Amino acid sequence: MTAPSTIIIVDDDPGIRESLEGLLRSVGLQVKALASVPEFVKEGRPEGPACLVLDVRLPGRSGLDFQRELSAANIHVPIIFITGYGDIPMSVQAIKGGAIEFLTKPFRDQDLLDAIQLGLARDRVWLENEKAIAALRARFDTLTPREREVMAMVVTGRLNKQIAFDISEITVKVHRGQVMRKMKAASLPDLARMADKLNVTPEQSPSC
Repeated sequence: MTAPSTIIIVDDDPGIRESLEGLLRSVGLQVKALASVPEFVKEGRPEGPACLVLDVRLPGRSGLDFQRELSAANIHVPIIFITGYGDIPMSVQAIKGGAIEFLTKPFRDQDLLDAIQLGLARDRVWLENEKAIAALRARFDTLTPREREVMAMVVTGRLNKQIAFDISEITVKVHRGQVMRKMKAASLPDLARMADKLNVTPEQSPSC
């Protein structure tokens, strides 16, 4: 089953947290309301689609600092910034960092809800892509070192005769067939797309 969508609110103002949580629950969204970045770090990102509603000014660590830390750690979660003290340079920095929206309090409820729906939609696409990549990696892991080598060379457009530098052409054909079967590739272009997603190159594929 697909995990439900979750909105995480991080704001040190209890009144803002309560107000936002009430709004989001009223439209059927699952919400986690937290007071600080360390609480979010401890909880971790939810399993399913998520969106982070993050106050820009937080005690100890700003929302913008946390945005940079998440990016550096390769932790993906769409962010909507909210602030009562925003300025243009701050909003530009947030959007350049990948934020969905930068809302200045008081903002319209609908503006926040629209941004959240956009964030959740993007996160669903990202999660599906990650799931597909994980499935490809699992298939790639079933290949022998020689099969990985042959796959990397096949997707560059090299012919069997060109690949068969130290193994026979018939062996290349066998390996190529095994690669197509194990990777569940319908065609060579399909295999090439898989290799591109996995960043497979001849240099990265060790021979046995």
